[in-house]
Amino acid sequence: MKAVIALGSNIGSPQENLDLAVALLREATDFQSISSYYTTAPVGGPTQPDYLNAVCIVESDLPALDLLSVLHGIEKALGRERIEHWGPRTIDLDLIQFGALISKSDELELPHPRAHQRRFVLEPWVEIEPDAILLTHGRVDQILEQLPL
Repeated sequence: MKAVIALGSNIGSPQENLDLAVALLREATDFQSISSYYTTAPVGGPTQPDYLNAVCIVESDLPALDLLSVLHGIEKALGRERIEHWGPRTIDLDLIQFGALISKSDELELPHPRAHQRRFVLEPWVEIEPDAILLTHGRVDQILEQLPL
């Protein structure tokens, strides 16, 4: 099943953190593509450094919750600590979309509930998949056009 994963980092060496996360994703999934890295201002949370963000597309035979567990394992391996909501982080891996699955469980909400509001997700996604569709909101390029700069 095709999965869209957003990556972000703003602690330590963000480029190295993203590179390591991508390497681990390549081992754990059938890795398809990765966007360029984008420097973006933090959204919400405390004052913190800018983020380095990217989006990748992978294929996985795992169920969605198991893939999410893989993402959390990669975060843990790279030193992610969940101390402050929307706080700075060594690595953040968000499952944005998983095939045509729509889920609103406590464990997993798909598509990601705020993806349509996040330029740092949509811009890299449309770079690698120009015809991408966010299941709950439509064409990613059109959603992106509506977002403020």
